[in-house]
Amino acid sequence: MSKQEVTAVGRPGAADACCPGLLSAPLDEEQADELAKVFKALGDPVRLRLLSMIASRAGGEVCVCDLTPAFDLSQPTISHHLKLLRQAGLIDCERRGTWVYYWLLPETTDRLAGILTRPGGTATAGSPATGDAS
Repeated sequence: MSKQEVTAVGRPGAADACCPGLLSAPLDEEQADELAKVFKALGDPVRLRLLSMIASRAGGEVCVCDLTPAFDLSQPTISHHLKLLRQAGLIDCERRGTWVYYWLLPETTDRLAGILTRPGGTATAGSPATGDAS
């Protein structure tokens, strides 16, 4: 997937236009489809670990040669998981010689955090703040 094909969640400036917070307005079908792709990518333990390893790396990027040994999986399987994270707009990469380096796209994770964040002081139905016992 090219940089131009990044999902709506990963597009700069797309948070307000495409994906309001879940509690501020209902998602339309397109928004839900785009978000589901990102959540699906995060729904696998290997991909979640890979994302964490990339995001927490000092210097902001990591070589695939440093990721692969952490798993009892083949290199092609690791590459497949990284491809799915890239397609979801969570990471990007660059080939340097024989190795590929990966880095987090923080704008996507920031948008996810914003989508999942409850507006300040707003209580939801059934939450303790409403006094509802359900």
